[in-house]
Amino acid sequence: MNEGRSAMKNMREVTLLSVLIIAFAAIAAGAGLLIGGGPGEHAFMSVRGESVTLYGQGLYKNESVSMAAQAKGQDMVTLALGIPLLCISLIMTRRGSRNGHLLLTGTLGYFLYTYASYAFLSMYNPLFLVYTILFSASLFAFIFTLNVLQKERDRLFKNTLPARRIGIFLLFIGCSIGMLWLGKILRPDPVSGAPLGLEHYSTLVIQAMDLGVVVPLSIAAGILVLRRRTIGFLLASVMIVKGISLLTAISAMLGMMLYEGVNVSLAELVLFPCFTIWALYNFVLLLKHTRQPA
Repeated sequence: MNEGRSAMKNMREVTLLSVLIIAFAAIAAGAGLLIGGGPGEHAFMSVRGESVTLYGQGLYKNESVSMAAQAKGQDMVTLALGIPLLCISLIMTRRGSRNGHLLLTGTLGYFLYTYASYAFLSMYNPLFLVYTILFSASLFAFIFTLNVLQKERDRLFKNTLPARRIGIFLLFIGCSIGMLWLGKILRPDPVSGAPLGLEHYSTLVIQAMDLGVVVPLSIAAGILVLRRRTIGFLLASVMIVKGISLLTAISAMLGMMLYEGVNVSLAELVLFPCFTIWALYNFVLLLKHTRQPA
């Protein structure tokens, strides 16, 4: 009884935080796409002596052309996918759907990752406090939803859940991201000594987040799933939903980078949409083998 009351209290908090996230994310993403004006692209010399082309327009005028294109792609996915998913999953969760609760937790993970990167990585702009609010609200909402799921993790999934397919996917994604970023970091520019693509930014925020959190969690979840540990299935559901949204965002980023004239490899254009489809397949497996409340 006490656990049920605690879960309902947490859901009230999650609902309030989710409404806040929806409103502020719409403002942030809409501003990123709609605000214009500025001198346009121009060269800028970084502290490492590297010439960087700045975007020079709108909210992202002080970002590099590459980063501004990625931010606009991310904003598109937030408006077209992230916010609708948050609305749908919140409604499903309030109606008692475990599938909805899994989707909600993963979607909040997407917003947490997205606005942590905006708050810590983006060049300062007038929406800094909005990014900070979104980061904070997403963090606490994610903790509350994950806490409720963790308490009932032994009742979440059926014994028929295909652990091998899901575990291999998580291990592959974790190892792939790790090798991708380590390859970037361990092969610095011979002149500046900085990793290629660092441009005028101070450090590699996304790489730190991925190598410090995403990669270890993906690998740990993959191993736990292969061992059929229930905590592994819970982590897998969160990582897969987050992966779907972020992989979709990366695909949109690549499209925007092409549009802005940034060089993108053919391998990236093919692999990331394929990874997104693979993540969707694994998420469907999870949903098909989730136990619903009696």
